[in-house]
Amino acid sequence: VQLQASGGGLAQLGGSLRLSCAASGSGFRINTMNWHRKTPGSQRELVAGITSGGSTNYVDSVKGRFTISRDNAKNTVYLQMNSLKPEDTAVYYCEADYLILGDTVVAGRAWGQGTLVTVSS
Repeated sequence: VQLQASGGGLAQLGGSLRLSCAASGSGFRINTMNWHRKTPGSQRELVAGITSGGSTNYVDSVKGRFTISRDNAKNTVYLQMNSLKPEDTAVYYCEADYLILGDTVVAGRAWGQGTLVTVSS
């Protein structure tokens, strides 16, 4: 399973960006999909997650501003980021927990390549 993230870029304070992350491969089923972010000198932070059933969770700092969603038919997860702040500046990574369905079921985790979000004040 491979993940391809897109949608990062430059936004102004209070602006919006939408990140997308599409999973590709064959014979898999995606379970939870998450967005993480990392800034230089800091640890990676789980920003938002969504289960296959649509249950979501968010880190407190983005609640009310970010919305995670997914299109299961397209194996794609989105992160709508509104009211952006300079502290949202980071490289954002998508991550997916999946199952490979065959004679045996194999669980795995895939990461996207990261997309840079920069918020200017």
